[in-house]
Amino acid sequence: MTDLFWPGDHRAGSLMSDAAFVDALVTVEDAWLGCLVDGGVAPDDAATDLTGFVTAEDPERLAAGAEREGNPVTGLVALLRERTQGAAAQWIHRGLTSQDVVDTALMLCLRDSVARVSRDVDEQIRVLVGLVEQYRDAPMLAHTLTQPALPSTAGKKFAVWLSGVLDAASTLGSLPPLPVQMGGAAGTLAATTELTGSPDAAVALSDALADRLGLARALPWHTTRAPITRAGDALVECTDIWGHIANDVLAGSRGEIGELTEGAGGGSSTMPHKSNPMLSVLIRRAALAAPALGATLHTASASSVDERSDGGWHVEWSTLRTLARRTVVAAGQTIDLLVGLRVDTDRSRSNLEAAQGILAEQCTMAELADRTPASTYLGAVDHQIDTILERARHHLKESS
Repeated sequence: MTDLFWPGDHRAGSLMSDAAFVDALVTVEDAWLGCLVDGGVAPDDAATDLTGFVTAEDPERLAAGAEREGNPVTGLVALLRERTQGAAAQWIHRGLTSQDVVDTALMLCLRDSVARVSRDVDEQIRVLVGLVEQYRDAPMLAHTLTQPALPSTAGKKFAVWLSGVLDAASTLGSLPPLPVQMGGAAGTLAATTELTGSPDAAVALSDALADRLGLARALPWHTTRAPITRAGDALVECTDIWGHIANDVLAGSRGEIGELTEGAGGGSSTMPHKSNPMLSVLIRRAALAAPALGATLHTASASSVDERSDGGWHVEWSTLRTLARRTVVAAGQTIDLLVGLRVDTDRSRSNLEAAQGILAEQCTMAELADRTPASTYLGAVDHQIDTILERARHHLKESS
């Protein structure tokens, strides 16, 4: 899957692609058929591996046919029944509804994407720890509201980045396990209860499906969309901090500042002297686009109605796919940006020394305290850096 409208999309590979989604849909149908057989609901001769019945050409066919029913499940079920033989064809999809299959398949796809982002965030933390340690004491001018503010260090700036990435890692790590969706036509498990003869047996089959797929057991959540919005929020939070990092690099790489440089800049189609900070530009792009996608997921959730939402549910699929793929792309780009980042310590020292009036606050504070101004004005920077580094090392130890 590639997207010329989103340079770098190839980094996401097959994650959340049409093919991955169809594979996940088939995986859900296959797992449910296995649960029916293992649970003694369907006969033993209905046991069939459905995963080999769909070909690379089928997603396009399913997509074209999905317009009539509003989702691809009806077409997929018809295709699977057409290509199977015997009892399996009769028992495929029995007890499920299309939303069960779509939502559970989305959870499988999302799980892979979140796992990829989490691994990349851990790598960002490792790289940032190295940057903080390497440039801990390198003088650098701090800015507030774009203007020279106080003396600081490059280590302090990178520690702030690290703190933000750690926050994102914490949010990802605190996401509840992604849940199975199994409720039947109206979220009551009525069909499965009829098939099994008891509500307890129906719930047990739902739990068996979750266990088979490696998802969390859950009650039906057809119009309670927190699993979607929580995951979306976590992805947006990641792009927030990456956008902050990219913005700082973009500002620091301006010719008149010259403190930060990307390892390999992009060229210009007409100006041979340019080395554009394209990783930072593309990361900033993702950070600008992600919040609106997250807001769409919340709007969809807020528009839930009855036992299956009319349109709110449908808008989630492509929105979540786009947000997940773009987050995966930005995660990899941020690693590359940090690994290749160059810091001109001579230039940052020079910019600091050239700043006017940045010690006025120190003089005022020293006068109030009736003491001679200290030789430096870095406050508790060392303590702050140590605290953030300790947190990072603890995180890496826990995640290893």
